[in-house]
Amino acid sequence: MRMGAKKSPAYRVVVKEKLSKRDGAYLENVGTYNPTRNPAEVKLDMERIQYWIERGAQPTDTVRQLIKSEVQSPKSNVD
Repeated sequence: MRMGAKKSPAYRVVVKEKLSKRDGAYLENVGTYNPTRNPAEVKLDMERIQYWIERGAQPTDTVRQLIKSEVQSPKSNVD
């Protein structure tokens, strides 16, 4: 779901019913993606994504790529 100003997109990663409108109501917001940052900022709630996939949700190709990049990128712990 697109957010942001003109020529400055940011996206919500959401769970939706198959027949709902593109910008219509969604079941749950599971993350954000901001491609205008350098490097692109991706925040995903992997627990909730796994929950929905187990219940039959099918991620789009783009979201599938975001999930793969999130799983492969090492998380840095700041102590």
